[in-house]
Amino acid sequence: MNHTPQSDLIGIADVAAKLPKFMSKVPHLLSGLKQAYLRTSDTPAGLGIAFEKAVKRNPRGIALLFEDQKFSYQELNEWANQIGHFYLSLGARKGDVIAVMVENRPELVATVVALAKIGVTAALVNTSQTGKALTHSINLVKPIALIAGEECRPAVEEVHQDLALAADRFHWFADQATQIDAGQAPKGWANLANKIDNFPKFNTPTTHTIQGKDGLFYIYTSGTTGLPKAVIFTHSRWTLAYGTYGHVLNLNKEDVMYVTLPLYHATGIVVCWCGVIAGNATLALRRKYSTSSFWKDVQKFDVSAIGYVGELCRYLMDAPVSELEQGHRVKKMIGNGMRPNIWDKFKARFGVEEILELYASSEGNVGFSNVFNFDNTVGFSPTPYAIVEFDKETNAPVKDAKGWCKKVKKGEVGLLIGKITRRSPFDGYTDPEKNKSVIMKDVFKRGDAFFNTGDLVRDIGFRHAQFVDRLGDTFRWKGENVSTTEVENTVSEYEKIAEAVVYGVEIPNTNGRAGMAAITLAEGAQLTAEDLQQMVTEFKKCLPAYAVPVFLRVQAQVETTGTFKYQKNKLKEQAFDPHKTDERLLVLLPSATGYSDLTAEIFDYIQAYQYRF
Repeated sequence: MNHTPQSDLIGIADVAAKLPKFMSKVPHLLSGLKQAYLRTSDTPAGLGIAFEKAVKRNPRGIALLFEDQKFSYQELNEWANQIGHFYLSLGARKGDVIAVMVENRPELVATVVALAKIGVTAALVNTSQTGKALTHSINLVKPIALIAGEECRPAVEEVHQDLALAADRFHWFADQATQIDAGQAPKGWANLANKIDNFPKFNTPTTHTIQGKDGLFYIYTSGTTGLPKAVIFTHSRWTLAYGTYGHVLNLNKEDVMYVTLPLYHATGIVVCWCGVIAGNATLALRRKYSTSSFWKDVQKFDVSAIGYVGELCRYLMDAPVSELEQGHRVKKMIGNGMRPNIWDKFKARFGVEEILELYASSEGNVGFSNVFNFDNTVGFSPTPYAIVEFDKETNAPVKDAKGWCKKVKKGEVGLLIGKITRRSPFDGYTDPEKNKSVIMKDVFKRGDAFFNTGDLVRDIGFRHAQFVDRLGDTFRWKGENVSTTEVENTVSEYEKIAEAVVYGVEIPNTNGRAGMAAITLAEGAQLTAEDLQQMVTEFKKCLPAYAVPVFLRVQAQVETTGTFKYQKNKLKEQAFDPHKTDERLLVLLPSATGYSDLTAEIFDYIQAYQYRF
């Protein structure tokens, strides 16, 4: 059966059919909503308090599994307390920031709990960052210390001189089970596992002094200036996620949630983990996603729930059928980006019953969650929002004769905006100018204010929506936001390239959009076979792998508008189709080390899904 957006519209009969199953979740959900909405900025709240409650409820239950390591709630709590007491002894206090750059492993989880309990904001640095972007990310938040895993040490040491940190504040965890063997710290680094060893294991005295308005994390998103933006995630917002997503998931102490998503992103560290804490369940962590190990891990950890992004689902669907993908306990998934064209097939193939697709952004004030378990939707939102008509050509909302925005009708696509109220505040970025640019005022009446999400969604009825596309200077690829400006800056630095315009293009059967750069060569320059290899090498030095352009288009000159803005719409429409342009097109094929010419034959192979990007 062909899937059409029209078939996803929700009517009263559809909601009524879902109610019997939904009712079984209601007591747990009401308990969560009570915690989520009976909070103010001055209420004691947040991760530390919730975690200590889970420890009381299930002290001997397993809180964390990783490779062959396991920690009960009590053991993980005691470890976190030692880290917390150590930082208190250094004079760390509420409002301070510590940068944390550790891959998915127990040391990261213990550190995050520790800092949450003492009111220190953990700046969760993307572990694939290097160079300028890494220096910017760390210095931006003015940390009092940096905690790095050995796996991230080379990237940090490369920019060591540029970091505004005292020499004795570079703290290090060996890349091993540091609770068993602390390892030997390299020169210039303090061994954190040794430092905390003699500190007390009882709860830090600070946990209940943490209020909703206090910072819990900085989560980095791609900045339109080309460098990452740090978004503050408060304890109040965490409590909102815990009370909603955490309780919608309805886990219990028998459940095991498997997370392969990086914990420097909110889907992993907030959405997945708060569901685990709310149910006193177990978090099974993998350092990095692996298709070949996925179902083996599900069996090894006896997994019952999975955290996902759309890309992960596609990889699993592309993989050959394995006997391990059936006969497991996995019945629930939570995450975002599941494509409508694989939703039903995914459930049928892997035996999953509930896909809790959600919509939220690190900086936004509006969230959706698929509480009723409908297919092909980001779900229902209890927070105040509107979906307004939007003109892609002018890149602005459509206004009526009186100058007010217009809401779309059911079934139509528009710009999602979240109403800013006391209970759904906009916490914002570290940059006040950036805050101004995303707040819309006088939208439906004088004096109101809304957060502009920059996302197009479809209104499918009963306060449910469907994600359609992202606007502006970022696009999503491999589950990450890619900043067009950052990529443009990097590509333009290649000596033979004078100018670059970067945009996202869709490849059939993939999630999000792949990066494409329309480049103009410097006068008299020609791209040689050596350049096609060298460009990839240079781009990879400055960009994370997911941001390296998959396609290049060699233009004689870049077309701009009268106000010198790049003509991206036409470029996006023509994409990488050799039938639509006479200009040279290049492609970085999967596993290739250099670009190659994109012929009509290669284009047909891409369309037929013969390459796995």
